[in-house]
Amino acid sequence: MTRFISHMPLALDQARAAALRGEVPVGAVITDPQGRVVAAEGNRTRERADPTAHAEILAIRAACAAMGSERLPGHDLWVTLEPCPMCAAAISAARITRLYYGAADPRMGGVAHGAQVFRHAQCHHRPDVYDGLSAPQSRALLQAFFAARR
Repeated sequence: MTRFISHMPLALDQARAAALRGEVPVGAVITDPQGRVVAAEGNRTRERADPTAHAEILAIRAACAAMGSERLPGHDLWVTLEPCPMCAAAISAARITRLYYGAADPRMGGVAHGAQVFRHAQCHHRPDVYDGLSAPQSRALLQAFFAARR
């Protein structure tokens, strides 16, 4: 049996780096079936002037490029914030096996809130979902980021 190792600390590092760039502090990490990090990204929507440059999307693109495949079966995604509907759909399309996320997003989330993408009959693949990992740290990063801008 493999010992569980959380990759949320690295996702939080990516979120902090995003905040330093003036991006909403969200970080994502993808690990392969052996638990090795394949991709680690933070939000870059402002930097790239691209509304799809969410941490999850960038990490999926990088992992697919590294693996030479459009699908990532057996891979896990670690993200600091509940994915939005766009990212949830990409997670499904990439066939990610497990999704671990930190803070819930009642306003824009697409997993436990809002669209609940994985519950739709049209959803082709549903990852195992584990929420609340490093949620207080994830939430604190987001709250501090937005408080500084108000």
